[in-house]
Amino acid sequence: MGFLRDYVATRRDDHELGRGVWRRAHDRFQRGLDRYHQILEGVTDPDLRAGAIPIANDLADLLPRVREVCMEAHRRAPSETQDIPASKGGYLSDVHRQLSRSGNAMAQTAEALTMARFTAASAQQPDGSREADPRVQGIQRRADSVHECVAQAEALLRD
Repeated sequence: MGFLRDYVATRRDDHELGRGVWRRAHDRFQRGLDRYHQILEGVTDPDLRAGAIPIANDLADLLPRVREVCMEAHRRAPSETQDIPASKGGYLSDVHRQLSRSGNAMAQTAEALTMARFTAASAQQPDGSREADPRVQGIQRRADSVHECVAQAEALLRD
């Protein structure tokens, strides 16, 4: 059954995203998201895990938006090659650039989580109070850049 489901999903992706630059941009983002979740599964620090899970959920909510941007770009300029299709004013190059940046930022977010796993920094203050875990803040900054890139890609297609 899994084979048939995978086959149908691949055919759907080929139709909606093509096999060119838009599919690659979508798949890169998805791989980064999958990597973040794989790393999160190995996080044992309860404070880090508590801070990283909402970020994971937030990033997962971006995947349908990225897919929609890629599908719209493919509808406007189908791509079956590695070349970015020409567009008036080069706006599709800008869309692709933002999608590439979002995939890169997603990979950096996963990398930040990996590095946070290996730090022993504590959010405990000398007076016993707690503040936001600096490790989570670093991951959140990376996640914010993912959001920014996706929003810019969406805006480019609206114009």
